[in-house]
Parts: sequence; structure tokens; C-alpha cells
Amino acid sequence: MTTKTVEEMHEAFKAQGVPREHLAFVCPMCGTVQSCQSLIKAGAGATVEEVEKFIGFSCVGRWTKAGPPPGRPKENNTKGCNWTLGGLFQCHKLEVITPDGKRQPSFEVATPDQARELRERNK
Repeated sequence: MTTKTVEEMHEAFKAQGVPREHLAFVCPMCGTVQSCQSLIKAGAGATVEEVEKFIGFSCVGRWTKAGPPPGRPKENNTKGCNWTLGGLFQCHKLEVITPDGKRQPSFEVATPDQARELRERNK
């Protein structure tokens, strides 16, 4: 299990070099790279403020009706799956340590290349 502080998460986001709505995460079950803009396009909400509660926690496939990840194909998946970190099974690889010391499960932060590629697809 990898852990990051909130400050380390902010550094990882800065490294992506994209606007806030395009900050990207990777679903641990299906490998889909997704952002707030991905969630907005999928119908999870109309604004970043409405969807930010889902980003890094629920896969975009929950809103596209993608269903469960068949065989967990982790490469080049753009459809998503119905996974969320709020369920019984814990599959996440990253926990964010909040200032009060609590650990919050999170999808992994996408690489800068993944984030920029996703931004181009979401234009």
C-alpha cells in the first residue's frame, strides 16, 4: 500500500500540468484514466464542484453503465467499470493521509502523460 500526504497529492497534481477539471486518476480495477471532466461528460454532475466528491473514489463507468470489469483489462480501457472504493472489498493501492492523520482510500494519481492525453480526448 502506498501512502501520500495531502501535500504530496498536490505535488503530483501540479506535475500533471493540466487544469483542475483535467486532474486525472486511474481506477484500480479497470485501469481507466479519468478526471472531473470525464465524470461531467458521463453525467455524474454538471460542474467540477458537483463531481469532485466522486473523483478518485468511484469509476466513471458507474455513470456510463459499463458494468463490472470483465477480466480486469487494465490497458487502454476508456469505458470504465462500476467500481467504487466505498464497498466491502478493498482494492485500492493508495491511501491519502489527511492532516488529522486519517487514511482515505484513493485511486492512484495518473502520470503527467496520461493526464495530458486524457485532456486531449476530453476536449
